[in-house]
Amino acid sequence: MSDFILVPGLWLNGTSWSQVVRLLEQDGHRGDPLTLPGMASQSDERSGISLADHVDAVVAAVDGAADPVILVGHSVAASLVHAAVDARADRVALAVYIGGFPGRDGEPLGADFPAENGEIPLMNWSDFDEAEIGDLDEAARSRFREEAIPYPQRVLTEPLRLTDERRFQVPVTVLCPEFSPADVRAWLEQDEAGLGELKQIRHVDYIDLPTGHWPQLTNPAALARALLDAADRTTRGALP
Repeated sequence: MSDFILVPGLWLNGTSWSQVVRLLEQDGHRGDPLTLPGMASQSDERSGISLADHVDAVVAAVDGAADPVILVGHSVAASLVHAAVDARADRVALAVYIGGFPGRDGEPLGADFPAENGEIPLMNWSDFDEAEIGDLDEAARSRFREEAIPYPQRVLTEPLRLTDERRFQVPVTVLCPEFSPADVRAWLEQDEAGLGELKQIRHVDYIDLPTGHWPQLTNPAALARALLDAADRTTRGALP
């Protein structure tokens, strides 16, 4: 049995993982879907929420788990997970990044997102690539927009702080939704900006997940299977 801590990306909270948690629990595992500070509802006060607040919330979840955990970050939350690995390298059995990559020390997670009054609202669908949103039909897009929670701007504009190089020893699985494992390997060979931290991690596995950017919403069954496969590979020592 594994403990999965599930960290949502932009505009989502812990409820976005509900179907994935159900499937993990059906398989005998535990799922802890996090709602990060300022993300419980659209009416939350977010202007004072910092990057450290979000990282601390993930670290607290790791500290509250009984066993070494599988720490899952979606999209920009890959960097939140990576920061928690940096803080608790001895408490994380595996880090899983879904549609995102870990940030580097001293760099913001997403300073270019358009902000309004200290918040990052959900962008127009035309601002996304078709590969990201192609599996969101009109009903799903309408529901997403209706329920989307603006993200605290400071979380994306403040610099990430990493201090413990043991983070590079924690195994990582990258789930590849709107891009492929071959894409990532090519980006690494080309020294693509933003992948420098991933390149230093000792054990990295790649799992193809041919969905859009939000598989927890559009194909939770495929995502749950990929998470279970990643956990099984780590247990068996099958990572490269």
